[in-house]
Amino acid sequence: MSKKSEQYKLMNAQLQALICDVPYHIANMANAAALLYNTLEDINWAGFYLIENGMLVLGPFQGKTACIEICVGKGVCGTAVERDEIMLVEDVHLFPGHIACDSASNSEIVLPIHVNGEIVGVLDIDSPKLARFDEEDRDGLEEFVHIFETSW
Repeated sequence: MSKKSEQYKLMNAQLQALICDVPYHIANMANAAALLYNTLEDINWAGFYLIENGMLVLGPFQGKTACIEICVGKGVCGTAVERDEIMLVEDVHLFPGHIACDSASNSEIVLPIHVNGEIVGVLDIDSPKLARFDEEDRDGLEEFVHIFETSW
């Protein structure tokens, strides 16, 4: 198992311990964002957007200030919701319609969060490094989101 995979295994165990049997979704998201931001290397933003009235609305996060509303289908986050798929973007400047909340961000990964088969929001992580996220990140973060979904 690689160092990165070991890191995700430990971080996901920490998330499970933090949110297990805690019924406060916003508090759980806040702790999850802090855990990501303080564990993952080379990231400059980690947080959540929640679907409210058909829009993605900023939720708990760590990093610089961010866009408050994102339309479904717009930017990387909105595209992840529209397609209902994980978006791993090596260079956000090449992504059509990218929304630049922080001009220092160069790569991004966005994972839809499902509850009872419906998308309730996304986990969004940005990095100042090009091609920061790979398949190991995708797998580790997919498990992170799954833990979150099962605790909802």
